[in-house]
Amino acid sequence: MRTAEIVRLQATMDDKTKKAAEAIGVPKIRRHIFLCCDQTKPRCSDKEASLESWDYLKKRLKELGLTGDGGIYRTKANCLQVCHQGPVAVVYPEGAWYHSCTPEVIDRIIHEHLLEGRPVEEYLIFKSREKGLTGEYEQTGKDSPERISDD
Repeated sequence: MRTAEIVRLQATMDDKTKKAAEAIGVPKIRRHIFLCCDQTKPRCSDKEASLESWDYLKKRLKELGLTGDGGIYRTKANCLQVCHQGPVAVVYPEGAWYHSCTPEVIDRIIHEHLLEGRPVEEYLIFKSREKGLTGEYEQTGKDSPERISDD
């Protein structure tokens, strides 16, 4: 098989891939939350505490009917590289980064941010000004990093 043919085959999505994505609700995703947990080398929080937050997130999203057709997707991230005051979470498309994501904080993020679209200010590390994709951030507290642009 020639290289061009291999590249063409790799770039062509098959029906199984599309159906798998549709089956888990990918076309209906409105928000996506990544939670730092189950770390190989825990640094920002105790591994057991982060797994408790992860289990709570999965359970609550399911109980509230938010997974799949509910428009909320969740991903367990091994490390989000902030490594302080964890577990750390990030919600897209807003690019809102959170610290101290205990089950209680996760519940607030679910209700206030994922459902109502209002970031939970008390736990924000920072958030993007433009739906999480511009590289520009606003300061959310006196100790929060302030990043203006990627330039």
